[in-house]
Amino acid sequence: MNQADLAFFRQNGFINLGKVLADEEVDRFRDLFDEDRRKFPYFWHPYGHHQEANYDALVTTPAFDDLIRHPAIYGTIEELMGGPLCFGEIGLRSMGPYKGEFHQRWHRDKAHWLDHPLRMDYIQLMVYFTDVDEDTHCFSISPEGVDQPVLKENSAQLERGVYDLHGPAGTFALFNVSVLHTATTRPTRAVRKTAQIYYGHRDRDPLANDSGIPATFWRDSDDPETRAFYGVLNERTRIYMAAFGG
Repeated sequence: MNQADLAFFRQNGFINLGKVLADEEVDRFRDLFDEDRRKFPYFWHPYGHHQEANYDALVTTPAFDDLIRHPAIYGTIEELMGGPLCFGEIGLRSMGPYKGEFHQRWHRDKAHWLDHPLRMDYIQLMVYFTDVDEDTHCFSISPEGVDQPVLKENSAQLERGVYDLHGPAGTFALFNVSVLHTATTRPTRAVRKTAQIYYGHRDRDPLANDSGIPATFWRDSDDPETRAFYGVLNERTRIYMAAFGG
């Protein structure tokens, strides 16, 4: 990450990296997305407003590890976080055609970690598998600089502005999950398909209990770095371990 990009992230809490995936990679991961939904419909559930999601995508389609640790982005995330990364969760999300009212639900996923230079406990990678523009559903964020006070009232933070993430399939964006953000749902005929991947610090608590971590990664891999990256186990994973004799 160059100094200009780092400065932008510090001033805004996010960065749109543009189209990172080559077309053939977009095709591969979108095919994995579609196959996961076709083969494992019982893992897909209503999520938020007008969304369906599979947060056990690493269980149903382990090949998404190739996206989670994609060499084009992994080092950048590690640089922003300031040390070794751990896996938090992965969510595949689909937002279909929509005839309802414009909808946003602004929220923060975690409290700011004020001891971190970027006030960042977890970071999310947003990946678009479909083209997104002003006529489709999109991701939206309210920019927040590390030198600005954290505003508790959403209305006050939104006065600082709103950025809608648009871009072609293959677009990557990174953001501090403590910064105010939302899925924006608007009337459209288009389908939005995304992967939303969280990364944390290895010496911090697990993010949440949405994604189970397969033992093939955290326990049985021959690669010590793979075991370390996936080794911050949440309660969901530990419950499955107990149930299946792990």
